[in-house]
Amino acid sequence: MGDTYKSLRIEKGEGVAELVLTGPGKGNAMGPDFWREMPEALRDLDADDAVRVVLVRGEGNHFTYGLDLMGMMETLGPLLTAESNLALERSQLLKLIGEMQQATEGVARCKKPVIAAVHGWCIGGGMDLIAACDFRYCSQDAKFSLREVKVGIVADLGALQRLPRIIGEGNTRELAYTGGDVDAARALRMGLVNEVFPTPEALLTEARATARRIADNPPLVIQGAKQVMEYCADKSIADGLRYVAVWNSAFLQSHDLTEAFSAFAERRPPRFQGR
Repeated sequence: MGDTYKSLRIEKGEGVAELVLTGPGKGNAMGPDFWREMPEALRDLDADDAVRVVLVRGEGNHFTYGLDLMGMMETLGPLLTAESNLALERSQLLKLIGEMQQATEGVARCKKPVIAAVHGWCIGGGMDLIAACDFRYCSQDAKFSLREVKVGIVADLGALQRLPRIIGEGNTRELAYTGGDVDAARALRMGLVNEVFPTPEALLTEARATARRIADNPPLVIQGAKQVMEYCADKSIADGLRYVAVWNSAFLQSHDLTEAFSAFAERRPPRFQGR
């Protein structure tokens, strides 16, 4: 077991850390504790060399219902309804949104691969969260909804910026404009998830197996692949090729590279140490 938080739980074991959404709001809704604790948890996981992969999942029957509106009213209410809702309150709201964005930005900036395993509902802020992950699996009962429009909010935690890269402009605009629901089958067709599993139990088993396969590879090489892909996302192929050439020129030589050749020659599984 890892550190204890009010809104999430971290379980660590042999290179894989599971970040479990726990609430305390219904359906693991994201309240003040989540927005404060998630960036801290991600910073700790990113800095822990023993962690090679992060698996994000929800406890109970759902991934997350998204923003805990009632739980956030003490914080949001005065900034939205105050009679003197002028420059001061609007500046405070801007600051608050920026702080909340760090929860999803922390996922995107994490050096280690982050996998989302979604079962049940994934609503609103949950969509922002999984869009920041490297890739996503789900169970057949999963449902996805970018529902902010239904409560008079423009999604502001990263989904509108990241989903077009994952599911395309048309699908993203449809979700953002309608606030409609997407089932697992359509999520697979549009590329939101890589694979659908029949039950939440099968989902967790396979997600853990994938995390294990990643963790068994050289960790610095995995992190390098992630950084190269992130850099190349908005660059030309020529720029990307130059970047990865420079990257390998700097980081290719390693103990793990020697271990890979030795293991191959000796016909045994490699033991990578991240050195």
